[in-house]
Amino acid sequence: MPFDFTGRRVVVAGGSRGIGRAIALSFADAGADVSICARGAAALDEARTAIAVHGHRVHTATCDLADADSIARYVPAAAAALGGIDVLINNASGFGMSDDEAGWAACLSVDVMAMVRTSRAALPWLQQAGGGGGASIVHISSISALRPSVRSAPYAAAKAAMNSYTGSQAAMLCRQGIRVNAIAPGSVEFPGGLWEQRRSDNPKLYQRTLASIPFGRMGTPDEIAEVALFLASPHARWITGQVLTVDGGQLLGA
Repeated sequence: MPFDFTGRRVVVAGGSRGIGRAIALSFADAGADVSICARGAAALDEARTAIAVHGHRVHTATCDLADADSIARYVPAAAAALGGIDVLINNASGFGMSDDEAGWAACLSVDVMAMVRTSRAALPWLQQAGGGGGASIVHISSISALRPSVRSAPYAAAKAAMNSYTGSQAAMLCRQGIRVNAIAPGSVEFPGGLWEQRRSDNPKLYQRTLASIPFGRMGTPDEIAEVALFLASPHARWITGQVLTVDGGQLLGA
Protein backbone atom coordinates (compact mmCIF):
# COMPACT_ATOMS: atom_id res chain seq x y z
CA MET A 1 0.00 0.00 0.00
CA PRO A 2 1.72 3.23 -1.12
CA PHE A 3 1.73 6.21 1.21
CA ASP A 4 2.10 9.75 -0.10
CA PHE A 5 2.49 12.45 2.52
CA THR A 6 3.96 15.05 0.21
CA GLY A 7 3.35 18.50 1.67
CA ARG A 8 2.03 17.12 4.95
CA ARG A 9 3.44 18.37 8.26
CA VAL A 10 4.14 15.71 10.90
CA VAL A 11 5.17 16.22 14.53
CA VAL A 12 6.59 13.26 16.45
CA ALA A 13 6.81 13.83 20.19
CA GLY A 14 9.55 11.47 21.27
CA GLY A 15 11.18 10.85 17.89
CA SER A 16 14.92 10.46 18.33
CA ARG A 17 15.20 6.66 18.62
CA GLY A 18 13.34 3.38 18.43
CA ILE A 19 9.70 3.49 17.35
CA GLY A 20 9.54 7.29 17.23
CA ARG A 21 12.62 7.54 15.03
CA ALA A 22 11.27 4.86 12.67
CA ILE A 23 7.95 6.72 12.43
CA ALA A 24 9.69 10.02 11.66
CA LEU A 25 11.89 8.42 9.00
CA SER A 26 8.93 6.62 7.42
CA PHE A 27 6.90 9.82 7.15
CA ALA A 28 9.88 11.62 5.63
CA ASP A 29 10.37 8.76 3.16
CA ALA A 30 6.73 9.21 2.18
CA GLY A 31 7.29 12.91 1.44
CA ALA A 32 6.33 14.62 4.70
CA ASP A 33 7.98 17.53 6.46
CA VAL A 34 8.84 16.32 9.96
CA SER A 35 9.54 17.76 13.40
CA ILE A 36 10.80 15.59 16.25
CA CYS A 37 11.65 16.29 19.84
CA ALA A 38 13.41 14.44 22.64
CA ARG A 39 15.53 15.22 25.68
CA GLY A 40 18.89 14.08 24.30
CA ALA A 41 20.59 16.44 21.87
CA ALA A 42 23.02 13.86 20.46
CA ALA A 43 20.28 11.40 19.46
CA LEU A 44 18.26 14.28 17.99
CA ASP A 45 21.19 15.38 15.85
CA GLU A 46 21.68 11.85 14.53
CA ALA A 47 17.99 11.48 13.75
CA ARG A 48 17.89 14.88 12.05
CA THR A 49 20.75 13.85 9.75
CA ALA A 50 18.94 10.62 8.84
CA ILE A 51 15.64 12.40 8.17
CA ALA A 52 17.28 15.16 6.13
CA VAL A 53 18.49 12.60 3.59
CA HIS A 54 14.96 12.63 2.21
CA GLY A 55 15.29 16.31 1.29
CA HIS A 56 12.23 17.67 3.07
CA ARG A 57 11.89 20.23 5.84
CA VAL A 58 13.17 18.92 9.15
CA HIS A 59 12.81 20.53 12.54
CA THR A 60 14.25 19.20 15.78
CA ALA A 61 14.22 20.56 19.32
CA THR A 62 15.14 19.36 22.76
CA CYS A 63 12.02 19.05 24.88
CA ASP A 64 11.30 17.54 28.27
CA LEU A 65 7.85 16.09 27.63
CA ALA A 66 7.27 15.75 31.37
CA ASP A 67 7.31 19.55 31.58
CA ALA A 68 4.27 21.55 30.50
CA ASP A 69 6.25 24.70 29.71
CA SER A 70 8.66 22.77 27.51
CA ILE A 71 5.77 21.36 25.48
CA ALA A 72 4.19 24.82 25.23
CA ARG A 73 7.42 26.07 23.62
CA TYR A 74 8.07 23.09 21.36
CA VAL A 75 4.75 22.60 19.58
CA PRO A 76 4.33 26.20 18.31
CA ALA A 77 7.99 26.20 17.24
CA ALA A 78 7.42 22.98 15.29
CA ALA A 79 4.30 24.42 13.66
CA ALA A 80 6.19 27.58 12.69
CA ALA A 81 9.07 25.60 11.21
CA LEU A 82 6.82 23.29 9.19
CA GLY A 83 4.13 25.81 8.30
CA GLY A 84 1.44 23.97 10.26
CA ILE A 85 0.61 20.53 11.67
CA ASP A 86 -1.39 17.82 9.89
CA VAL A 87 -0.34 14.81 11.96
CA LEU A 88 0.66 14.51 15.61
CA ILE A 89 2.33 11.34 16.91
CA ASN A 90 2.57 10.92 20.69
CA ASN A 91 5.29 8.33 21.21
CA ALA A 92 7.10 9.25 24.45
CA SER A 93 6.96 7.13 27.61
CA GLY A 94 8.26 7.64 31.11
CA PHE A 95 8.65 3.84 31.47
CA GLY A 96 7.65 3.91 35.12
CA MET A 97 7.91 0.26 36.08
CA SER A 98 8.02 0.30 39.88
CA ASP A 99 4.78 0.53 41.84
CA ASP A 100 5.91 3.53 43.85
CA GLU A 101 5.75 7.32 43.72
CA ALA A 102 8.58 7.57 41.20
CA GLY A 103 7.11 4.97 38.85
CA TRP A 104 3.66 6.54 38.88
CA ALA A 105 5.01 10.07 38.50
CA ALA A 106 7.09 9.08 35.47
CA CYS A 107 4.18 7.47 33.66
CA LEU A 108 1.53 10.01 34.54
CA SER A 109 3.71 12.98 33.57
CA VAL A 110 4.82 11.59 30.19
CA ASP A 111 2.56 8.78 28.97
CA VAL A 112 -0.62 10.57 30.06
CA MET A 113 -0.09 14.30 30.52
CA ALA A 114 2.38 14.80 27.67
CA MET A 115 -0.19 13.19 25.37
CA VAL A 116 -2.87 15.57 26.64
CA ARG A 117 -0.64 18.65 26.52
CA THR A 118 0.85 18.09 23.07
CA SER A 119 -2.60 17.41 21.66
CA ARG A 120 -3.97 20.59 23.22
CA ALA A 121 -1.00 22.65 22.00
CA ALA A 122 -1.28 21.29 18.45
CA LEU A 123 -5.06 21.66 18.24
CA PRO A 124 -5.21 25.09 16.52
CA TRP A 125 -3.10 23.81 13.61
CA LEU A 126 -4.87 20.43 13.48
CA GLN A 127 -8.18 22.29 13.26
CA GLN A 128 -6.88 24.27 10.29
CA ALA A 129 -5.87 21.01 8.59
CA GLY A 130 -8.98 19.08 9.55
CA GLY A 131 -11.18 19.57 6.53
CA GLY A 132 -12.27 16.22 5.13
CA GLY A 133 -10.64 14.29 7.96
CA GLY A 134 -7.18 15.31 6.84
CA ALA A 135 -5.80 15.85 10.35
CA SER A 136 -4.80 12.94 12.52
CA ILE A 137 -3.46 12.13 15.98
CA VAL A 138 -1.85 8.77 16.67
CA HIS A 139 -0.90 7.73 20.20
CA ILE A 140 1.63 4.95 20.78
CA SER A 141 0.21 2.81 23.57
CA SER A 142 1.11 -0.79 24.51
CA ILE A 143 -0.42 -4.23 24.90
CA SER A 144 0.45 -3.78 28.57
CA ALA A 145 -2.74 -1.69 28.74
CA LEU A 146 -4.83 -4.72 27.84
CA ARG A 147 -4.01 -7.05 30.75
CA PRO A 148 -2.98 -6.88 34.42
CA SER A 149 0.72 -6.34 35.06
CA VAL A 150 2.64 -7.40 38.15
CA ARG A 151 5.97 -6.22 36.73
CA SER A 152 4.97 -2.75 35.51
CA ALA A 153 1.65 -1.70 37.03
CA PRO A 154 2.06 2.10 36.56
CA TYR A 155 3.07 1.68 32.92
CA ALA A 156 0.11 -0.61 32.19
CA ALA A 157 -2.33 1.75 33.93
CA ALA A 158 -0.97 4.81 32.11
CA LYS A 159 -1.29 3.09 28.75
CA ALA A 160 -4.85 2.04 29.65
CA ALA A 161 -5.59 5.71 30.34
CA MET A 162 -4.11 6.53 26.94
CA ASN A 163 -6.43 4.02 25.28
CA SER A 164 -9.44 5.46 27.09
CA TYR A 165 -8.51 9.01 26.15
CA THR A 166 -8.09 7.96 22.52
CA GLY A 167 -11.79 7.19 22.32
CA SER A 168 -12.85 10.29 24.25
CA GLN A 169 -10.59 12.54 22.22
CA ALA A 170 -11.85 11.02 18.96
CA ALA A 171 -15.43 11.74 19.99
CA MET A 172 -14.57 15.33 20.91
CA LEU A 173 -12.68 16.08 17.69
CA CYS A 174 -14.39 14.06 14.99
CA ARG A 175 -16.76 16.86 13.94
CA GLN A 176 -13.71 19.05 13.39
CA GLY A 177 -12.30 16.55 10.89
CA ILE A 178 -9.59 15.34 13.25
CA ARG A 179 -9.18 11.58 13.60
CA VAL A 180 -7.63 10.06 16.73
CA ASN A 181 -6.33 6.50 16.99
CA ALA A 182 -3.75 4.55 18.95
CA ILE A 183 -1.36 1.68 18.33
CA ALA A 184 -0.71 -0.92 21.02
CA PRO A 185 2.63 -2.54 20.15
CA GLY A 186 3.80 -5.78 21.62
CA SER A 187 7.43 -6.32 22.56
CA VAL A 188 9.61 -4.38 20.12
CA GLU A 189 13.40 -4.68 20.12
CA PHE A 190 15.85 -2.07 18.84
CA PRO A 191 19.39 -0.90 19.70
CA GLY A 192 19.45 0.78 23.09
CA GLY A 193 15.84 -0.17 23.79
CA LEU A 194 14.28 -1.97 26.74
CA TRP A 195 14.27 -5.44 25.20
CA GLU A 196 17.85 -5.23 24.01
CA GLN A 197 18.78 -4.40 27.60
CA ARG A 198 16.65 -7.24 28.96
CA ARG A 199 18.38 -9.68 26.62
CA SER A 200 21.56 -9.22 28.67
CA ASP A 201 20.45 -8.08 32.13
CA ASN A 202 17.39 -10.33 32.49
CA PRO A 203 17.71 -13.18 29.98
CA LYS A 204 15.03 -15.30 31.68
CA LEU A 205 12.44 -12.55 31.22
CA TYR A 206 13.62 -11.98 27.66
CA GLN A 207 13.32 -15.66 26.72
CA ARG A 208 9.96 -16.02 28.48
CA THR A 209 8.60 -13.02 26.60
CA LEU A 210 10.02 -14.25 23.31
CA ALA A 211 8.40 -17.64 23.87
CA SER A 212 5.02 -15.92 24.33
CA ILE A 213 5.07 -14.52 20.78
CA PRO A 214 3.63 -17.01 18.27
CA PHE A 215 5.62 -15.44 15.42
CA GLY A 216 8.78 -16.43 17.30
CA ARG A 217 10.48 -13.03 17.32
CA MET A 218 10.29 -9.53 18.74
CA GLY A 219 8.75 -6.79 16.65
CA THR A 220 10.70 -4.06 14.88
CA PRO A 221 10.17 -0.29 15.00
CA ASP A 222 9.49 -0.24 11.25
CA GLU A 223 6.54 -2.58 11.72
CA ILE A 224 4.94 -0.08 14.09
CA ALA A 225 5.83 2.85 11.84
CA GLU A 226 4.01 1.31 8.89
CA VAL A 227 0.82 1.10 10.94
CA ALA A 228 1.23 4.72 12.07
CA LEU A 229 1.45 5.81 8.43
CA PHE A 230 -1.67 3.81 7.60
CA LEU A 231 -3.68 5.34 10.46
CA ALA A 232 -2.60 8.88 9.49
CA SER A 233 -3.25 8.33 5.79
CA PRO A 234 -6.38 8.66 3.62
CA HIS A 235 -6.49 4.84 3.54
CA ALA A 236 -7.77 5.08 7.14
CA ARG A 237 -10.10 8.02 6.56
CA TRP A 238 -13.09 6.11 8.04
CA ILE A 239 -11.23 5.01 11.18
CA THR A 240 -11.23 6.96 14.44
CA GLY A 241 -11.31 6.18 18.14
CA GLN A 242 -9.61 2.81 17.68
CA VAL A 243 -6.68 1.07 19.40
CA LEU A 244 -4.93 -1.25 16.96
CA THR A 245 -2.89 -4.06 18.48
CA VAL A 246 0.34 -4.84 16.62
CA ASP A 247 2.04 -7.66 18.50
CA GLY A 248 2.71 -10.71 16.31
CA GLY A 249 0.04 -12.59 18.25
CA GLN A 250 1.70 -11.97 21.62
CA LEU A 251 -1.60 -11.52 23.44
CA LEU A 252 -2.82 -14.79 21.95
CA GLY A 253 0.07 -16.59 23.63
CA ALA A 254 -0.34 -14.90 27.01
